[in-house]
Parts: sequence; C-alpha cells; structure tokens
Amino acid sequence: MNPRPTAIVTGGSRGIGRAIARELARTHHVVATYKGRRDAAESLQAETGAEIFQCDVSSPSDRTALVEFARTKFPRLDLLVNNAGMAPRERRDVLDATEESFDELIATNLKGPHFLTREAAGWMLNTGPRTGRIVFISSISAYAVSSNRAEYCISKAGLSMSAAVWAERLAKEGIRVFEIRPGIIRTDMISAVEKKYEERISAGLVPQGRMGEPEDVARAVRAIADGLLDYSAGQVLDVDGGFHLRSL
Repeated sequence: MNPRPTAIVTGGSRGIGRAIARELARTHHVVATYKGRRDAAESLQAETGAEIFQCDVSSPSDRTALVEFARTKFPRLDLLVNNAGMAPRERRDVLDATEESFDELIATNLKGPHFLTREAAGWMLNTGPRTGRIVFISSISAYAVSSNRAEYCISKAGLSMSAAVWAERLAKEGIRVFEIRPGIIRTDMISAVEKKYEERISAGLVPQGRMGEPEDVARAVRAIADGLLDYSAGQVLDVDGGFHLRSL
C-alpha cells in the first residue's frame, strides 16, 4: 500500500491557499505555511489536521527551515504549491510607486517561490521514485496591466517565467511543474476593490459572469495532484472565468 503523499502549501492559512490546503488534506499530509495570522493557521490545523509552520517566503533562512521541518515529519515530498504572495501595501500610480514596495513584492512573490522550488526540487530529486509535482499560483496580472500596482504585475510576470524555467529543467527528471493563473478571486486581498470588480464583471469583464472563489483554484490543484495532467508539463491553467479570452 502506498503511503499517504505529502504536500507543502505556502500561504495556506487564508484565501486561495486555505482552500487548496483543505482540498489536499483529503488525500495528503499537508504542511501549510503562514506569515502573520497564527490564529488562521491554527483554525486550519484544527479543521484539517494539517501541520502548520510560520514562514516568510522572502527569507532564505525561513525557506530552508520550512523544508527541514517537513523533512523531519515526512520521508518524501510529492507536491509543492507556491501560493504565498502579497499585494502592494498601497496602490500607487507607477509614476509615484516606491522602490521599497517593488523590492518587497519581488522578494515575496518571485524570489521566494523561485528559490523555495530549488529547495523542494532538491529534496524530490534525492528521494525516488521521481514523481513529484510543483505548482506556481501566479495571476492574470502576469499579463494584464494595472498601472496602479505595477510591482505586483511585474512580480507575477516574472513568476510565470520562473514556472516555465523550472518546468523545462525538471521535466526530464520526472518532476512536473505547472502554473495556475487565477483571475478575480473573492479573497481579502481584493476586499477594498471587490465592489468595483463586481460592477465590471456585471458589465461583461468576465465571460462566465461571476467572480471566482478560492475553491475554483483548489479544484485545479486537485487535478494536478491526482496526476490528471501528468503529460502536460509546463501547462498554464487559466482559472479566470474566461477572462483570458479575446473577442471582437
């Protein structure tokens, strides 16, 4: 009998990450990270039995500690979901945006998952058989411009390329890498502009006519975790209600 597989979900205590952790907990041992809200992480732990670990993915020492923590608990890593990310603390026109905000978002949204993937891939490569999977949660902002949060868009565009680089490098090793691009998803990250988005969706912004829910993204991760896309290394999954479609 195969042992229960193991998954790491970064930013797993809230929003999209929480939905992913809850979904995966049905079939996997889950290690869910959190940065600040321990109460949210503890409620996830109580609900699902997931292991929780405080981790700022922008910190090299935190990333190493996360992988070492998981290694002490489980013999192998089957799935990494790079979900942790942040929006700018303040939306500013690109003409007024600060280097501090740029550096913070690049460190958290791009550098963190890129180098955590290096740590996780190293673990996967050293424990056979090589059947691991890695998911990058990016955003429609990887290609859709918002000039009042340029640093976010740039970080997600870079993350999309990071996913492609890792997909190409690891495919030959038996490790499949995927990118999921959520659209407008109902989380606290968009709470300040949720009403505006709802109005634009009602006006036709999203072909399917509704805002996405975290569970929509979790179901895409489920398909990857179950091996349904194993011959689609590097595939980009648009979970956006058809936002990416272009029409005349």
